Amino acid sequence: MAEKKDPYTGYKALKFDRPADGVLRVTLNRPEVFNAVNPTMHVELINLWAKIDKDDDTSVVILCGRKAPAGADINVAGVLRKDFNEIMRTWREIHDHVYNFINFSKPVVSAMHNVAVGAGLTLGVLADVVIVSPELRIIDGHTRVGVTAGDHSAMIWPLLCGMAKAKYYLLTSKPLMGDEAERIGVATFCVPLDELQDKAVEVATELAILPPTAVRTTKYCLNNWLRSFGPHLDASLGLEMLGWTGPESEEGVASLKEKRDGSWDTYSPM
Repeated sequence: MAEKKDPYTGYKALKFDRPADGVLRVTLNRPEVFNAVNPTMHVELINLWAKIDKDDDTSVVILCGRKAPAGADINVAGVLRKDFNEIMRTWREIHDHVYNFINFSKPVVSAMHNVAVGAGLTLGVLADVVIVSPELRIIDGHTRVGVTAGDHSAMIWPLLCGMAKAKYYLLTSKPLMGDEAERIGVATFCVPLDELQDKAVEVATELAILPPTAVRTTKYCLNNWLRSFGPHLDASLGLEMLGWTGPESEEGVASLKEKRDGSWDTYSPM
């Protein structure tokens, strides 16, 4: 009998291993730039979930960016500001990035290390079980760089932690530490950093031995809450893309790169 071909070869920005029976671990793999999500990683993640859905050897996925923060590549901002076609392509990619993940049938456990920002934060928070360390800093930094909190934020944060906390962290772009994330409901578990991967494997193994149809249909029903909030995602994502063309994002990105406070005095608010 011919040896079964590994379906996960050829990926440039993702690594795969199997830490337990029925468990596939997906690791963001751009350590040279702190796992920043570039177009290659975006496309690989967008198309990955349909492939795993057809993989009979995988019942549960662990998603992590081991030992490095995960965020968006801020250099993309300059391209968006100049190119309408790039804006529309990015809008579609982020839309599919979120919806393909929400519609993925199998449970996902995320293990978030160090810092989670932007695109890397999206899947981490949208996972079915979210495991963090006390040192983790969650930063939805959209307003800091002068754009609407798009991606996943308006869709899920109010469901996880309530409107009061969601508004504070999304409006201010303040860091949310891992232990506080667990306390307010953004994370499921908070464990010491050196126990993070073990805890993720433990939870994934618990899920992998349960009746798969019952687990997947329960996830489907629960994710209807997220689907019902789809208009919030669509509005925030559209306004985020519009914001990348404006002066506030230009100053926001420049001030972030130059490690200074942004100056907004010359801009007219809506």
